[in-house]
Amino acid sequence: MSEPPVPVLMYHSVATAPNAATRTLSVAPGTFAEQLSLIEESGCTPVTTAELAAHWRGGRALPARPVLITFDDGYEGVHRHALPLLARHGFPATLFVSTGWLRGAYDTGGGLDAMLDWDQVRRLAASGVEIGGHSHTHPQLDQLDEATLDGELGRCTEILTAELGARPVSFAYPYGYSSRRVRRAVRAAGYAQALAVGNGLARRAQGPYALRRVTVRRGTGAEEFTRLLRGQDLGRAFARDRALTRGYGLVRGARRIGPALRKAGLIRD
Repeated sequence: MSEPPVPVLMYHSVATAPNAATRTLSVAPGTFAEQLSLIEESGCTPVTTAELAAHWRGGRALPARPVLITFDDGYEGVHRHALPLLARHGFPATLFVSTGWLRGAYDTGGGLDAMLDWDQVRRLAASGVEIGGHSHTHPQLDQLDEATLDGELGRCTEILTAELGARPVSFAYPYGYSSRRVRRAVRAAGYAQALAVGNGLARRAQGPYALRRVTVRRGTGAEEFTRLLRGQDLGRAFARDRALTRGYGLVRGARRIGPALRKAGLIRD
């Protein structure tokens, strides 16, 4: 008997006044509080990314209805607003950070809004939040050459290990983009599992390096959120996203193969 799929919720910013760059994917603190209550009322039990993957490898028991709460990038509101609410419910979560976006010695200046600093990241880790990798400067990994890809993964892993005293085991692809080459590189960098987007439920059959998530936005209301937890109507809820993803995928594919074709003399500008 196959195991049931698992909803993996993908958040970004939790903020009262997000800027224009993060607003669509930002959730208000009051809404986040309501969503945590809905999780509790649903009978779902949050686990970390590492716990889910360990179970699917056969080494760890899970509650009957697991759910994952994940955050990408490393926005300051995860510490300011989300952490107290998670603690109130006793819920674990996973935070995937782009190390070059966080405030501190490694800051590349790319953060889109107010970002966490390393003391806050350490406090999150001490509170039971799993900290995972999300690259160093948040590029589209499948568009990078081998050396740059390895550098992005290696720098992120190196910094997280030095700052937190433990090597990260979970990874999330920036923008959700990956490829077979990227997934091999993530595995070679020492990560045991990685999350994409896909706006579908995570299933064991997807493999540990292509687990799907569902996007939670500022406009996600209580009814829609409850359907996300149940895995209902996902095709309809994210139909526009999937159409845009397919179209953009063609554009990105052309960007990737264009230079190689030019070098081979098969196309000209």
